[in-house]
Amino acid sequence: MNSIEIRLKELGLDLPEAAAPVANYVPYVQSGNLVFISGQISKIDEMTVGGRLGEDLSVEEGQLAAKLSALNLLAQMKAACGGDLTRVKRIVKLGGFVQATPSATQADIPKVINGCSDIMVEVFGEAGKHARFAVSAPSLPLDVAVEIDAIIEVD
Repeated sequence: MNSIEIRLKELGLDLPEAAAPVANYVPYVQSGNLVFISGQISKIDEMTVGGRLGEDLSVEEGQLAAKLSALNLLAQMKAACGGDLTRVKRIVKLGGFVQATPSATQADIPKVINGCSDIMVEVFGEAGKHARFAVSAPSLPLDVAVEIDAIIEVD
């Protein structure tokens, strides 16, 4: 067991299998030392966190949704790294979309995406600190609450 697997276990995080694409795209693309990971939604197996912030989704529920997206991102990272997450040198950037009503408090959008950002820092430490955007969207695929993509640097 490597250091990242140990850390995941300490945090009580179980990674799902990397999800297959549902349309005409690939789950990740590597260019040089950067890996661009397609958007990962807040759904793992039968567990889905859906809804719209400002309507039927609280900030706390949104953070749980962002955590599910984070686990899916980690699963894709693991696949991109041939099963070895110690190859991740840096989480460079996250891009977060939160399904929200126009009346949702814009200050809450970044709070929701913190559910993912916090996991990246908990798992990778300093290397998990990243640039980021967090924006609202009127709808997301499958009515999920959150979709997040990532750019990572690998060895």
